[in-house]
Amino acid sequence: MKKPSILILGAGYGGLMTAVRLQNMLGQGEADITLVNKHDYHYQTTLLHEIAAGTGEERRICLPIQNVIDSRRVRFIKDTVVEIREKERQVFLCHNEPIQYDYLVVALGFEPATFGIPGIAEHALAIRSLNAAKQIRNHLETRVAELATAASTGDPLTIVIGGAGFTGIEFIGELVDQVPHWCAKYRVTRERVRVICVEAGPGLLPGFQPSLAAYARRSLEARGVAFYFNTRICSVDERGVSLEGKDGGKRIEPATVIWTGGVQGNRLACGATFEAVRGRIPVTPDLRMSGQDRVFVIGDCASYTSPGAERPFPPTAQIAVLQAITCARNLQILVRGGKKLEPFAPKLKGAIASLGARDGVGLVMGLSLRGKLAILFKEIVDSRYLFMLGGIRLALQKSKLGGGEVERQ
Repeated sequence: MKKPSILILGAGYGGLMTAVRLQNMLGQGEADITLVNKHDYHYQTTLLHEIAAGTGEERRICLPIQNVIDSRRVRFIKDTVVEIREKERQVFLCHNEPIQYDYLVVALGFEPATFGIPGIAEHALAIRSLNAAKQIRNHLETRVAELATAASTGDPLTIVIGGAGFTGIEFIGELVDQVPHWCAKYRVTRERVRVICVEAGPGLLPGFQPSLAAYARRSLEARGVAFYFNTRICSVDERGVSLEGKDGGKRIEPATVIWTGGVQGNRLACGATFEAVRGRIPVTPDLRMSGQDRVFVIGDCASYTSPGAERPFPPTAQIAVLQAITCARNLQILVRGGKKLEPFAPKLKGAIASLGARDGVGLVMGLSLRGKLAILFKEIVDSRYLFMLGGIRLALQKSKLGGGEVERQ
């Protein structure tokens, strides 16, 4: 009999973990496994904010895909997906021949959700990829350097971050750690760089305990961050940003705008090929699309609400990894002729948000954490992911706990 073919699109947290689990769970003769990704490396998106702020190094958060997968079990293709034809069970690539599949895993990652705000896509910067993060770092450092040659009475550099969720707050924490170093390097007074966070909701880090959110706010305000809560961004243009809050409208100009206000699934899959709701594809408990027994969707592209819950699981790295484990197990069952698949029922460990290199907040297994202890637990979580992906060797090479941290700039 012909071996079933499994095609995995995307090598982020969900896609790569699915490939690694399958290569260990299936025998060499049981299935043909193919992984497609537009880069030949995987990077930890949860650390992109460090690259964007200039406090982290690319080589620490990136790893070659070929170093993780077993090429005898998984075929890797570096290419860009351009079309998915579900009826023909074919995926078309930019540079290679179309690929036929029996089972498809859609793990194409995220893109910024602009919510229709005029000018966000054209004039705001977003931490959407490794290259985008590097561009933000270079842009911000260049702007600080320009202050050195401008009149001391001229306009300050105003950096406006749109969104006080996880990504926004972690980026701000790194940024306010880095700004003093840039100012010293270019002999610019710290007061000439302003950092403002604009949030449509009433506070930062929604979902965290109020006491932890209050601690995070105090920590960042002590380092010069100004927060505008209950304020929404109306538009962004090449000069600055227009806001609307309870006290009326406000214009900040000139301003560099960094958008961290939300994400949605990759549009190629979410909307162009499969029906999406609010930018994500609804899936059944076994992580397949309704009516599509051969298509699994995981990670940022998937929307799953557990029984009794009001909202879908958030698109986090933790959820993507746990979905990958369930997805791989269900593919193993199908390949071996089974019918009863496992439901996605994650046991979440909690969440930790860094506030820079030496401060953070979190809730882990019911325990509230703050300060350096929160950072320690975050490093443990990062190390555990690397261990799951590539064993002790990878964890020692790349994690901070294993000595893999590159000295900060």
